This record gives sequence, structure tokens and C-alpha cells, in this order.
Amino acid sequence: MQLSEQALKKIDREVSKYPADQKQSAVMAALAIAQDEKGWLSTELIEEVAHYLEMPPIAAQEVATFYNMYNLKPMGKYKISVCTNLPCALRDGEKAAHYLKQKLGVDYKETSADGLFTLVEGECMGACGDAPVLLVNNKRMCIQMSEARLDALVDELQAEANAGGAK
Repeated sequence: MQLSEQALKKIDREVSKYPADQKQSAVMAALAIAQDEKGWLSTELIEEVAHYLEMPPIAAQEVATFYNMYNLKPMGKYKISVCTNLPCALRDGEKAAHYLKQKLGVDYKETSADGLFTLVEGECMGACGDAPVLLVNNKRMCIQMSEARLDALVDELQAEANAGGAK
């Protein structure tokens, strides 16, 4: 068993939101809980979630591979998803991504040498009017990301990591 008792309790809370015979309805939340605890979803971890939810492992795997918020390989401590859909691209999304690539010394789907940052392309985040937009670890949305704001974000995350924060 890879998941902690605390993670299983969180999954149980999600399962309780559905009829008893529909445990698999909590698969997206359960995968997110597992990822929060372990940092990424290995095949074995996805299978563990599936067994816990009494569903075929392939069904959980299909969910994990369909949605881009699930990490199927190890990532940096901070996954930065830059929206590159057309509205953001037209409003400096690509420019922000290029700046981050240079600042972090990575390309898309790469992790910085210090293990802190993984940069990925993101899909529409529903904030086109506030472009460029990015997400940190699928949870924190950052809008209107100028070079100065990108510098401040990276500095903040580095300081947080040095202080032992975030997962």
C-alpha cells in the first residue's frame, strides 16, 4: 500500500459524495489526492486507486492519461503550466513561456537542474482576458504574467522551497 491512511480518509470523503455502488465516480478526486501525496501517478499507484475504488485499473488509467492535470512521470516540486491556446498566445503567452524557458533553463516537459520547476504547456484555463495565464501545481492560477511578475513568482517559489514549504 503506497497511500497513507490520511490520503485514504480523504478519498473516503470523496467516495461518500456518491451512491454506495458508484465508488468509481470519485476517481478524478482520488487520483488528485494520490498525486498530491506522491507527486506523480505511477502505474502502480493508479492501480492502487482503482482497486480501492473497486474499478478496473484500465478505467482509472484512461482517466489519468486523458486529463493533463495528472503527472504520469516525476515532476519538479513546482509544475508551471503556461496556457498556449490562441487567445493567450496572442496576448503574450508564448512570450511568457519563452521567458520562463530561458530563466529556468528548460524547455517544455523538462525539469530544472535543481529539481524545482517543470514547465509544461497548458490548455485553456478560462481566463483569456487576463493573459498570459499560468497554473502552479494545478491549483494556483497566475494572471497577467509580465516578466516582472514571472521573476517575482519564481523568486517566491524558490524561497518557499528553501524554507521547506509546498509539495
